Amino acid sequence: MKNVEEFKKQLENEKRELEKTLGSIGHKTKVGGKEDWVPSYPDLNPMQSDKSEMADEVEEFENRIGIEGKLEERLDDIHAALKRIEDGTYGICEEGGEQIEPERLRANPAARTCIQHA
Repeated sequence: MKNVEEFKKQLENEKRELEKTLGSIGHKTKVGGKEDWVPSYPDLNPMQSDKSEMADEVEEFENRIGIEGKLEERLDDIHAALKRIEDGTYGICEEGGEQIEPERLRANPAARTCIQHA
């Protein structure tokens, strides 16, 4: 594939941005021998915080859980795409084995399948 290095750069840039964003809402930890991101829980003292403030912080934490999950899923897709580049299988549909359309890869460099199998 002609533009693999270009896609690799895009993927590496997006990986850095995702890790930066994940770092702002959580931290890395080891779970079952695998690195995982966990949202940070607010540092509240129930004796010094009122109920409204605590409720707001719990709601914010719940939002972080949802955001963290989506960002981590995308990060996993990017890791998989970088691994395919390393293995020489990047740009090949995982379902049908044909080349993934260049316009699909431009839209989503981490795509695993062609448009037909999406």
